[in-house]
Amino acid sequence: MTGRRPSRSSTLRAHASPVLALIAISVGLAACGSSGSSTTNTTTTKAATSSTATVAASGPGVGKPAVTIGDKNFAEENILGQLYAQALEAKGFKVTLKENVGSSEIIYKALTSGQIEMYPEYTGTLLSAIAEQTKEPASAQAAYSEAKAFVEKHGLTLLNYTPFYDADALATLPSYATKHHLVSIADLKPLGKSLTLGAPPEFATRFEGLLGLKQLYGVVPTFKPIAIELSYKALESGQVDVQNVFSTDGQLLSGKFVVLADPKHVFGFQNVAPVVKKSVLAEEGPAFEQTLDKVSALLTIKAIQQMNSAVSIDKEAASSVAQRFLAANGLG
Repeated sequence: MTGRRPSRSSTLRAHASPVLALIAISVGLAACGSSGSSTTNTTTTKAATSSTATVAASGPGVGKPAVTIGDKNFAEENILGQLYAQALEAKGFKVTLKENVGSSEIIYKALTSGQIEMYPEYTGTLLSAIAEQTKEPASAQAAYSEAKAFVEKHGLTLLNYTPFYDADALATLPSYATKHHLVSIADLKPLGKSLTLGAPPEFATRFEGLLGLKQLYGVVPTFKPIAIELSYKALESGQVDVQNVFSTDGQLLSGKFVVLADPKHVFGFQNVAPVVKKSVLAEEGPAFEQTLDKVSALLTIKAIQQMNSAVSIDKEAASSVAQRFLAANGLG
């Protein structure tokens, strides 16, 4: 995904009262995050910040070396960073979280240069933006296997991937879709340069971007760089006709946007997996990996959409949303 999930903000829907909204989100996160029954406390608690989180006094992580985790520059990544960091801290591991490091190209360099030791990545993006692979994997499992094989050549590895996938997508307003009879990305080809397409800057040079749109669909639009957090505002204000968004965006729950089908899979398979230095896994012990895998296993599409909505639309802190989700699922 382009910089993924570049991150999102909007004034798409009217808010319920703060108390009702908090209760709804709290219950929703618990329900979608766990297959069993659980009771969620609807009272807001102050979430630990990335730099001052309280490390558990006991647990398998006590006495282990400190670990620096990074995340990319959008809401979903901020949530993922908080989820992994807080879950580790609850087990006694000492964690520093560096938020908003940048796009995949930037954060991967931060990893390989030693500025961070782990970050959550989208498997398809790792293959296209980092490995510079243009051949699309045949399945989610193939994307994961190929991505893991690539990073392992560089002293890294991928842990288990999430049930949810978060692919780039192209969205437009219903009125524009109706006017131009748009159902799939292929329908954009006749519009040529009259089509203004917005996306983060890195979209211009990625196969999962303008390069792939031209090669697979023959779509050659007028490109307009749009910061991730302004994606939906750009659409609603008419700055762009079509905007690069992400399939797990909370804004898409509103029904106010049309997402175009991608029958040729230009945007690939985008499950998330933590990229970690092998040396870190050896130093931290098996509980480190086991804790991260437990978090990943809980992240369904519904769970991540609701957490994205809480942060991007309801303006809650990613740390608070992550804390509530982990507590509801016994990992806080």
